[in-house]
Amino acid sequence: MDYDVAAVRSHFPALNEGASHFDGPGGSQTPDVVAEAVTSALTAAIANRGSITRAEQRAEEIVATARRTMAGFLNAETVVFGRSMTQLTYDFARTLARNWTAQDEVIVTRLDHDANIRPWVQAAEAVGATVRWAAFDKDTAELHTKDITDLLTDRTRLVAVTGASNLLGTKPDIEAITRKAHEANALVYVDGVHLTPHAKVDVEAMGADFYACSPYKFLGPHLGVLAAKAETLEQLHPDKLLPSTNEVPERFELGTLPYELLAGTTAAVDFLESLGMDALEAHENALRDRLEAGLREIPDIKIYGSPERDRTPTVLFTAEGEEPQEVYRRLAAHNVNAPASHFYAIEASRWLGLGDKGGVRAGIAPYTNESDVDRLLEALAQR
Repeated sequence: MDYDVAAVRSHFPALNEGASHFDGPGGSQTPDVVAEAVTSALTAAIANRGSITRAEQRAEEIVATARRTMAGFLNAETVVFGRSMTQLTYDFARTLARNWTAQDEVIVTRLDHDANIRPWVQAAEAVGATVRWAAFDKDTAELHTKDITDLLTDRTRLVAVTGASNLLGTKPDIEAITRKAHEANALVYVDGVHLTPHAKVDVEAMGADFYACSPYKFLGPHLGVLAAKAETLEQLHPDKLLPSTNEVPERFELGTLPYELLAGTTAAVDFLESLGMDALEAHENALRDRLEAGLREIPDIKIYGSPERDRTPTVLFTAEGEEPQEVYRRLAAHNVNAPASHFYAIEASRWLGLGDKGGVRAGIAPYTNESDVDRLLEALAQR
């Protein structure tokens, strides 16, 4: 399937402002069809979910369609919706920790976004459980399966690991990690926020017990999604209001769901799938290679990470003698949006020696074209 980037770009009104966007890892631009779906849901008659009035039925249809669409997109049994991936992870960390004791252990990695670290660290601290840290290779930015499996014991209750690093693009071997973790009777919670926009995700195949992601990273509205098996969710009992349903997955969804955002999420998935995930991945990876090749030709630019395994189209770099924020501002003056930070992967940034300043991150998105890449390189070369 050919990838027509010009046709794709025609659906993004934000691109009319003229900027080249490499800030997708922090939140992608939104296609017109998503905005239209949100508007339609907000302007149609709607009410609390039910089966009597048309307004109630419409709300029910929006939720059911979004749940079915997201589950299909991730090849997962069911999904829970929340305000954000961070909120969902905190909720599940607190719920799971109710069954932990001071003799138990959890594993987190230094590669992860803090949203898949701090909730588990704090939940473990609350019950006196031990936290074990998996490090990654500073040169390649690769988290090897052994880095995690060597920490597994019969006391491990949960492994929290990223599907892809939002800072470096590294993709750990989740299938191998989950297989070993399950042999140790541990659960696996995967942060799929950065992986989902760039690859065909199969939660069933990867074996994750929980897989969390954020639609606003893949062309949708601000929302959080957690995928899991209904059987797994049935074993968990979160705090909830007395009158609210005890059905799964609804018992994890606190309060009325944002129907307009769910409608937008359905539209985002439909749009993304219409592009062809294999064609999209090939397009983005080709641009990543073009970007990296150009960066290597610019003096004093350092690229972080060269994993043997595949990676997302995400490049982290620094310029010698120039603070990352200065590079960010200089690029912005050329209408190139490539921000600088640790991007909440603060453990990874510190582990690499970048401290809390981090580096400049350039993320390729479905609407990125060769002209965008060349524009970034030209602006960077003008020092």
